[in-house]
Amino acid sequence: MCSGVKTAANIAAASDLVRAAAADGATFISTPEMTHLLQKDPQALRVDVRGMGEDAGVAAFSDLASDLSVHLLIGSLAILRGDGKIANRSLLFAPDGQLMAQYDKIHLFEAAISKSETYREADSYAAGTVPVTSVVGSLSLGFSICYDLRFPALYGHYARQEVDIITAPAAFTVATGTAHWETLLRARAIETGAYVIAPAQGGHHADGRKTWGRSAIIAPWGEVIAKLDHDAPGFICANIDPAKVAQARQRIPAWRGSAL
Repeated sequence: MCSGVKTAANIAAASDLVRAAAADGATFISTPEMTHLLQKDPQALRVDVRGMGEDAGVAAFSDLASDLSVHLLIGSLAILRGDGKIANRSLLFAPDGQLMAQYDKIHLFEAAISKSETYREADSYAAGTVPVTSVVGSLSLGFSICYDLRFPALYGHYARQEVDIITAPAAFTVATGTAHWETLLRARAIETGAYVIAPAQGGHHADGRKTWGRSAIIAPWGEVIAKLDHDAPGFICANIDPAKVAQARQRIPAWRGSAL
């Protein structure tokens, strides 16, 4: 996606892509980080953010999952918490539209890319504290978001839980995406023996930032099995085979008996 600062337009764009993926046969669909609002200005963000019960995206994507009878992971939304702080939150909806699980991004992005390009996500968001797992049919799922990719301890937790899939929705900058995006995704898949599904923001956004795109699906042995080779909106699909997870962990049982 190339989400902007208009929530309704972003919801419509996401819904169109989700419907296209479902029409192509997808039964589990994931969207990027900050699906319905990509706004780097803290004051402007606070004007638009809503709680779970009032957020237009929560209602729209619940209905969409139900309409399409798919598991729908919204990579993240900016959600106002009860304590007045803002969460960067993934939401997993069941095929009947019910909310199955939610995860608040634990590691908040902080970087000084150049003198003119700096980021401090903690200025706008409050960090989550708890890893989250859920299920999609017979498959187990671990949650992460964007900057979490740089902290392998989180993925070690999911490896010990023996999840089949780890989601990594993102909005990587062009500089960090060029240098690190695919390398980090493949490393997380290899070290955990899990599929990594990474839908990404891409392009020049209305708030002024530029993101790398290149959404990808990585298999447990580290090979890229689906990828968008550009930063324009679109979708990719791949078959997820749990036997590949078992095979990778059998070949290299790195987490067997590990307590660290």
